[in-house]
Amino acid sequence: MKPAVPARTLQTVAGAPVRVPHVERLVHLQFRRFAGCPVCNLHLRSIVNRLDDIEAAGIHEVVVFHSSAEALRPYTADLPLDVVADPQRTLYREFGVESSPRALLDPRGWPAIGRAVVRELQAVQRGRPAPPVHPEGGRLGLPADFLIAPDGRVLARKHGVHVGDQWSVDELLALVPLREEDRA
Repeated sequence: MKPAVPARTLQTVAGAPVRVPHVERLVHLQFRRFAGCPVCNLHLRSIVNRLDDIEAAGIHEVVVFHSSAEALRPYTADLPLDVVADPQRTLYREFGVESSPRALLDPRGWPAIGRAVVRELQAVQRGRPAPPVHPEGGRLGLPADFLIAPDGRVLARKHGVHVGDQWSVDELLALVPLREEDRA
């Protein structure tokens, strides 16, 4: 049986290789928007805050942005996650991740935008670079999440319908199949 996700080695913005699928762990492959995206930054901070729980569940985080590595580095240097640049949107096309005006126009995304803007203003006051005025790849990207098994099977997927429509950490953890040692 051919795996749903062919094995590949991606390069992080820090220059390290990262395997997708991982040979031993589940991979949470996240597709985010652009470098400096306030909603993406807010979401990734929630991931970082619970990274111990995520890793204990056997999940490796890989985050893809449709920006260049150069544009991403100022915003992701302090993230303990594998961040991958995909400015040509090669992975986005392969996984069917889209852009749409509804990313920002859907009222269900507005609370996330409001929280993110407040948090981003605080971060900028502390010295973090401000989000770009004209982001590389545009502002209309939609988020997507995939949970990929070591054999390449996609165990779960979510294509977001607005900017804030992605798995929470609790939703992600609820998707993890029981391991043999947990069943005993």
